[in-house]
Amino acid sequence: MTPIKIVGVPEHFNFPWHLALEKKAFENENIHLQWTDIPEGTGKMCQMLRDDETDIAVILTEGIVKDIAAGNPSKIVQIYVATPLIWGIHVAAQSHYKTLSDLENTKAAISRVGSGSQLMTYVNAHNQGWKTTNLPFEIVNTIDGAVAALTQGTADYFMWEHFMTQPLVDQGIFRRLGDCPTPWPSFVIAVRDEILEKQPKIIAKILEIINQEMLFFKEIPAIDSVLAKHFNQKKAAIQEWLAVTEWSQKPLSEEMVDKVQNQLFELGIIDKISTFATLVKAV
Repeated sequence: MTPIKIVGVPEHFNFPWHLALEKKAFENENIHLQWTDIPEGTGKMCQMLRDDETDIAVILTEGIVKDIAAGNPSKIVQIYVATPLIWGIHVAAQSHYKTLSDLENTKAAISRVGSGSQLMTYVNAHNQGWKTTNLPFEIVNTIDGAVAALTQGTADYFMWEHFMTQPLVDQGIFRRLGDCPTPWPSFVIAVRDEILEKQPKIIAKILEIINQEMLFFKEIPAIDSVLAKHFNQKKAAIQEWLAVTEWSQKPLSEEMVDKVQNQLFELGIIDKISTFATLVKAV
């Protein structure tokens, strides 16, 4: 059996992987797929790809584009979630901040350098017309770290996926001032170059299995109830999330890669535009 290591965030987007694993869909193809949840997010997963600690990452588009451009020896093999990620912009419930404009020149909590939470802080600042040079950050690693930072006042606001932070809003821990959707597909699947070279058929089979799982995911009976229970969410919130989320079996287009890179370059997050072949490989 071929061992393959894969990582992703412990969020509802990745539930199709867990269903496929439960069905032994990979095992039946002689693939020992080892899934690890990474609550720290994209920055941590980029480092794991670099350090050979994982073979595959289900990862935020902007984060992996930035890291491959900076030398990560990996390639994007397909889109995973086609719809934008909706980043909620949160403050502590008791804070004096009332509107997004109040957050100009304040400190953002981020999971780590190079994370989606950091990159989207730049995108949001740009959208608001703020200066994007020298934005102040507080590294908090996880959502729990962000709760502590905002509550204790070591950071002022925190951007994280709207629906996964909804329980914290419902509990009166966070207050959401607004949302900032990504201007591109939210998640892609990235694979280390070495694995792509040595195991192309295995990677192709893994993609075939997960693509089949995604195709009918929304049609699973009572999937809203299952997800609500698993992620401690209200059923109505899960239904809303399902309505605005579309998975994908398609490759990332050159046009979309250019769009991501151009925005990252404009924000000073990358210092050069990489070729399409540097970032993307068909399997």
